[in-house]
Amino acid sequence: MTNRGLRRLMLLKDLFSTAVAAADPALRVPPYLPKPPKGRTLVVGAGKASAAMALAVEDHWQGPLSGLVITRYGHGAPCKKIEIVEASHPVPDASGRDAALRMGELVKGLTTDDLVLCLISGGGSALLAAPAPGLTLADKQNVNRQLLSCGAPISEMNCVRKHLSALKGGRLAAAAWPAQIVSLVISDVPGDDPAIVASGPTVADPTTRQEALAILRKYKFDLPAHVWAFLETEAAETPKPGDPRFAKVRTEMIAAPAQSLAAAAKIAAEAGYRVIDLGDRIEGEARDVARAQAAQALATKGPAVILSGGETTVTLKGKGRGGRNAEYALALALALDGKANISAIAGDTDGIDGSEDNAGALVMPDTLARAKAKGIDAEACLANNDAYGFFASIGDLVVTGPTRTNVNDFRAILIE
Repeated sequence: MTNRGLRRLMLLKDLFSTAVAAADPALRVPPYLPKPPKGRTLVVGAGKASAAMALAVEDHWQGPLSGLVITRYGHGAPCKKIEIVEASHPVPDASGRDAALRMGELVKGLTTDDLVLCLISGGGSALLAAPAPGLTLADKQNVNRQLLSCGAPISEMNCVRKHLSALKGGRLAAAAWPAQIVSLVISDVPGDDPAIVASGPTVADPTTRQEALAILRKYKFDLPAHVWAFLETEAAETPKPGDPRFAKVRTEMIAAPAQSLAAAAKIAAEAGYRVIDLGDRIEGEARDVARAQAAQALATKGPAVILSGGETTVTLKGKGRGGRNAEYALALALALDGKANISAIAGDTDGIDGSEDNAGALVMPDTLARAKAKGIDAEACLANNDAYGFFASIGDLVVTGPTRTNVNDFRAILIE
């Protein structure tokens, strides 16, 4: 690699690491901690950042506390007072179910003098796997697998999840009433709606079971009769805005994708690049977003950097390995077709692109040429949803390991 190419590579990685660091729970949690209550302090939560958030609470809390937090396997933290349970994501497992059921029991019987400190981040929907009465873990797993492959945006996915859950969609807050609840939220969703992050376990739910049914029908889900029947009953409905059980709930958005984009933009500007920030609400099929952004990059005069966040989706049609950021990167490489002055990075800020071990992938001007020299057909890999295999073969996966935070996708396109 030339010195110029090496500088591009280092800057791209620096932009990504800066975006991740801006959402570090150790930095974001302490300023938002409430005063200790007269009674008990119970810490609960779920998400890929929740264990790191719990550790930050322990490091800065004055007074006794206890609790239970659920995070993804490999995303734990060495807490001493708050129990950390690791469970499966994105498809839930028995560990997540059992821990979520215990959490539901922990918050019962509290008083007005007690405080529930709820630590919420992306990934919590799958980790809070307590099924609604009458449903099973197998039902939840079935629905999640179909949600992950149908291409639905996160708002639709979490509408469905809320109405099949014992804790999501505000049910956790309802169970903890009349205790005071303070929710600290790290957003991974476009628009930063706390009712969508981790399916809003402490937020009144404006969506309805009829909407959930419509989404399932829209994507032609194949579900057992008892799941359809449950959603037709009032038991499936979630607590709504105006419910008095939410009167003592306070929600603080402590980290969000826009902050991470701003941090990266500062680094890019200091390096001499004009910054084009497309915002943190980009949604749509990963390959379609890539093609649109490639067209913009090809029409942009450098030096410039195009930044964007949000959450793309992938409608699975092939049988390969990959996540939405790797698929975006592969489609981008194809659309740029080896343009000499453009390179890019795409990664999930939690360090895990979907269910693989990479955060995302890099695109360099010679990406397609190096793959072709190895006999790899980029178009065929994209058609098979095998972006992971493509980038692994040329050594251009971005592998960070779990970052223990989560402000969703980060993308940067450098134009020299």
